[in-house]
Amino acid sequence: MKQVTISTPFITLIVLDYGALIQKLLVKDKDGNSTNVVVGKVFPSDYPFDNKALGASIGRYAGRISNGGFELDRETYPLYEQKGIHLHGGKKGFHKRDWTIEEVTHGREPYMRLSYLSTHLEEGYPGNLRAVVTYKLVNNTLCITYEATTDRTTVVNLTNHAYFRMDNASKINDYRLQLNCSKMVETLADKLPTGKIVTVSDTPFDFLQEKEIDSVRLDIPFVIDPNSKFAAKLSSEKSGVSLTVKTNQPAMVVYTPLEFPAICFEAQNYPDAPNHKNFPSSVLRPGELYQNISEFTFDLV
Repeated sequence: MKQVTISTPFITLIVLDYGALIQKLLVKDKDGNSTNVVVGKVFPSDYPFDNKALGASIGRYAGRISNGGFELDRETYPLYEQKGIHLHGGKKGFHKRDWTIEEVTHGREPYMRLSYLSTHLEEGYPGNLRAVVTYKLVNNTLCITYEATTDRTTVVNLTNHAYFRMDNASKINDYRLQLNCSKMVETLADKLPTGKIVTVSDTPFDFLQEKEIDSVRLDIPFVIDPNSKFAAKLSSEKSGVSLTVKTNQPAMVVYTPLEFPAICFEAQNYPDAPNHKNFPSSVLRPGELYQNISEFTFDLV
């Protein structure tokens, strides 16, 4: 595996070519100390055995797809599934692939660019899809841009799966969270969408006003309110670090794992969009450019 580091006076980012994943993201806390705000493995050699997609690039389709596949242009494409669910691109999604480091530039606004070519019918998806991720640091902001092109009509939904941990506490209950998401995708017990969009009102998942996460555990596809200045804000009084998330995507899966204290903001399209015509389209055709542009800005509370 290859490891690449870029930094500004505010942020240091360490990325591996395996899974184009974020291994470490160091920011300054209120005491001026560098703190790693993502969950990761100490040794790169441990990542092939990771089953939580720590910091990884997810594709071809982030999230869940139902029915063992999808229909596109009157053709059916079967996908790998477990208990009726295709998750995060299949048995060997993009997060388990070796990406190519295309470019690394240091300087005032350093960036790195990695690419991966997913061949026709890899994991069942049509088309040769070229995916590119650019990690760029602008002062105290990490900009993540996913782009993709295809030579055949396909579906695509890329995201980053970083687990943010704002301090070294054993729980995230004291984190303060705000989500500019007044609606969410209704899901069943297995987290597959019903096709309905429902309000967060009168549910534990209403974070329209900033409040402590407390005992609420999340695995929810939230619909981001249009024209919002940001999608999410998170802060820890213990470290004094805050995070603001902005994205051009229509949804964001907010996920808090049971195994360790952290929270994911997976900016993306709706889960299972290929099987729900009323969801935003995930179809990418030849000549078109897919783009997921997300910004993660760190500051002090």
